[in-house]
Amino acid sequence: MEGEKTIIECATRVADGNEKDKNAQSVTKLKKLLDSYQPGVVVLQDMEAKGSRRAPRIKKLNRQIKAVAEKRKIQVKLISGTQMRNVLLGNPKGTKQEMAEMLAAQFPDELASRLPPKRKAWDSEDDRMDIFDAVALAVALRLKQAKRQI
Repeated sequence: MEGEKTIIECATRVADGNEKDKNAQSVTKLKKLLDSYQPGVVVLQDMEAKGSRRAPRIKKLNRQIKAVAEKRKIQVKLISGTQMRNVLLGNPKGTKQEMAEMLAAQFPDELASRLPPKRKAWDSEDDRMDIFDAVALAVALRLKQAKRQI
């Protein structure tokens, strides 16, 4: 994101292969994105926060991303899922679907067409939800920062 209202890239990247290969591919793709966009901050989900249930590979990838950003002198901010739901929805028990719907309404041109249907309990999460997770982190950071300045 750039500023408060502009999404400049809205896509997912796929890494194939085994666990080690996926993380290596992801880090390589991240470096290309950092070179292209030169962000001032990278926002990641705090996977060490209470209640976080992420796979060990994803936790390791999160640490690798943080290390790459810090090595490039890019500020890294961590936001837990609870903080994100609190900031965006005013409800720590809100759902990802509620966040996605709110973000699709806030960014209709970029996100409305990508909003997945509400999933049934027996369905896997739609791959498109990753885009909403990323935008939610960025918007939550902006809102948290704005509250501190008031």
